[in-house]
Amino acid sequence: MQKVVVLGGGHGLSVLLKGLKLFPVDLTAIVAVSDDGSSTGKLRKEFNIPAVGDLRNVVISLSESEPLFEKLFQYRFKGSSDLAGHPVGNLLLAALTDINGSLTDAVASFSEILNLKGRVLPLTEDTVTLIAHTEEGEILEGEEFIRKSGKKIDLIEYKEKPKVLEEVIDEILGADLIILGIGSLITSIIPNLICPEVVEAIRNSRARVLYVCNAMTEHGETDNFKVSDHIKTLNKYLGEGVIDAVLANSKNIDIDIQERYKNLEQSEPVIIDEEVITNMNVELLNEDLVVIQDQMVRHDTMKTAFAIFSYLIKE
Repeated sequence: MQKVVVLGGGHGLSVLLKGLKLFPVDLTAIVAVSDDGSSTGKLRKEFNIPAVGDLRNVVISLSESEPLFEKLFQYRFKGSSDLAGHPVGNLLLAALTDINGSLTDAVASFSEILNLKGRVLPLTEDTVTLIAHTEEGEILEGEEFIRKSGKKIDLIEYKEKPKVLEEVIDEILGADLIILGIGSLITSIIPNLICPEVVEAIRNSRARVLYVCNAMTEHGETDNFKVSDHIKTLNKYLGEGVIDAVLANSKNIDIDIQERYKNLEQSEPVIIDEEVITNMNVELLNEDLVVIQDQMVRHDTMKTAFAIFSYLIKE
């Protein structure tokens, strides 16, 4: 069974894993832990622990347990008490971190409860803060603030130098396929790539590297980006020639949906500039990948996973 390692964060990573877990692969998800918003941000401040929200979503996406467990761990308390806004899963991960003494062991315990198809690892045990340098020379601190600022980002780094888990490096070195994405380029994917030891492991791995590109641009992160611009941004951190292939959506998105994104999110479909991608010596996997759910553009879990698995087994 071939080994697939996925690096990312956010909801996009969960969507990807829900499909991939149905295929015969040895699956490991490496999750950035720099989120500092909402429930995750409150728990970070109160207990001085890394971000748990993305880890919760990823663990649940790989679960083979009863649907009731997923509803329970995703249940978010309502009302105006101190518990309001906290998902049950975040509180359990915080408690398990305290009981086990480490976030890695907490995730492992959580994974046993939910009967995971695969393995989930935090990038680091350290509590880290993202720093963004804008094209105008401003410095923005904190993932949530960066995400909401709408400013054009030139460079991302950590305020503190994190210690990457040895297991993370081992998983990358042993991979047959390394996947970057799906997710926010600046605040979900690149936080995994601003650690020199991770980049070195990716470059030294025998694995092919596949980037799964977003279907829509994100204001403040990828405004006006074509597929090649996403790759060029990743190359700033990885170096050129590391990404072997890019998976991009070819399905046309209805004009009314495009208008909705343009008006509400200052977002537009990511254009596939095939000639530029080919000249970058990156293989283009051009597939119909998205569906519309509640007026939102979403990657179809099975279509996306099938495209990835087809690339994996291709000689």
